[in-house]
Amino acid sequence: MKVKMILPALTEAKSPFWRPIKYSLFPPLGLATLAAYLPPDAEIDLQDEHVEKLFLDDEPELVVIQVYITSAKRAYAIADHYRSKGAYVALGGLHVTSLPDEARQHADTIFLGPGEDTLPAFLKDYAGGRPRPMYQSTTRTLKDIPPVRRDLIKRHLYLVPNSIVVSRGCPHTCDFCYKVAFFEGGKGFYTQQVDQALAEIERLPGRHLYFLDDHLFGDPRFASALFDGMKGMKRLWQAAGTVNSVLAPRSIEKAVDSGLRSLFVGFETLNRNNLVEQNKYQNLDRDYTAAISRLHDAGVMINGSFVFGMDDDDETVFERTVVWAINQGIETATFHILTPYPSTALYQRLKAQDRIVSDDWDLFDTRHVVFKPARMSADALESGYWKAYTDFYKWGSILRGASSKDKLKERLRHVAYAGGWKKFEPLWDWVIRAKRVTSLLPMLEAVLTGFGSHPSGSAKRRAEARSGDRVSFQQENAEKPRQLRTQLRVLQPK
Repeated sequence: MKVKMILPALTEAKSPFWRPIKYSLFPPLGLATLAAYLPPDAEIDLQDEHVEKLFLDDEPELVVIQVYITSAKRAYAIADHYRSKGAYVALGGLHVTSLPDEARQHADTIFLGPGEDTLPAFLKDYAGGRPRPMYQSTTRTLKDIPPVRRDLIKRHLYLVPNSIVVSRGCPHTCDFCYKVAFFEGGKGFYTQQVDQALAEIERLPGRHLYFLDDHLFGDPRFASALFDGMKGMKRLWQAAGTVNSVLAPRSIEKAVDSGLRSLFVGFETLNRNNLVEQNKYQNLDRDYTAAISRLHDAGVMINGSFVFGMDDDDETVFERTVVWAINQGIETATFHILTPYPSTALYQRLKAQDRIVSDDWDLFDTRHVVFKPARMSADALESGYWKAYTDFYKWGSILRGASSKDKLKERLRHVAYAGGWKKFEPLWDWVIRAKRVTSLLPMLEAVLTGFGSHPSGSAKRRAEARSGDRVSFQQENAEKPRQLRTQLRVLQPK
């Protein structure tokens, strides 16, 4: 049986002028994971349109396509193309789960939710000639999951071919999060067995790896055991975590001992009202400055995530956020425009308020405004978003952020990482088009090694220097304490 598995390119990744390196970072791990369930004699072709041109003149029997919101139009066009040629087409992913009625118009079968239980059930029915039009995930477990089909991944096309996922979902339920609906109907967060995860890590060549888990620290006992098992492997790794996980006793220390060198942290907003509104309780009353100091003193660099456009944001939010992030010495920042993805609590709330202004899924990329902001115009929100990127990644800003580090080597690495990420996009474009991205992996490893080998040990000095930032953050919304206490009580579990 010939099987074609496709990850269509996101709209924003197909610019005719340049292809940002972020779209050549990671291989399609989700599809490679599901490929392990296919029959041993299946002839599988896995294609990622972000890094290669799709070949559409073939004649597969079965086509499986993973759909994200900004790749939906492209995914549907590919699906329609193969169905017209007589192939059986199955669609799955976040967007399919959010809008099944839309997706089913372009597929013979759709998968809702995670695929570890739905794909095997479908394959059994397909082999028997009785495939159903829809499969809904209900069993949530990673026990006995087969090894990822990494032989199908074209490693040379990615900067980080050693990506890995050892859990599914997240224990938190932020209103704007797209993945809450994806896991509806079952457990929203679960992990592999530690021995399974360690075995998968052992299969990966080289030193560097990147955990693509939404929250690697989400189960503290699992994370602790995983880090204990990784100690001595001499790995360098990156991952995502929350502010409260950074502040948890011993969590970061164990992670660093096992090779953690860079962490994506969802700060999202400096405004307490916004945290309450978006149900991001894991950040409430957390000391951001203490979390940043803890990471930097352990030699871990930070990619801070920030979202603009929440209801308590006005036009001053952009400058305040950027200045704060620079003063904190955050190495890289990722900014987003608040985006109400279908089926999220945020979408339902804005829809009820008649504030959704677009259903063009190509615009739901966190770069465009698709709703009516509460305290600024849509134009102001969009222009402020772009200005935040410009201001944060100015050479002056990069140098100012680097100056918060004690040692020259730390400052140089801050400049190299932040500057290399955003200031050399034409060079990245050339490397991507030349299909030599993986050749730069040793440079990334060198930067990560440097960050992990010289912790500054100057938490007290930095904490004193940043005390003004901490005070301003805590007092930003002090004018509404009674209202906030009422809101918090509503959010507490009954």
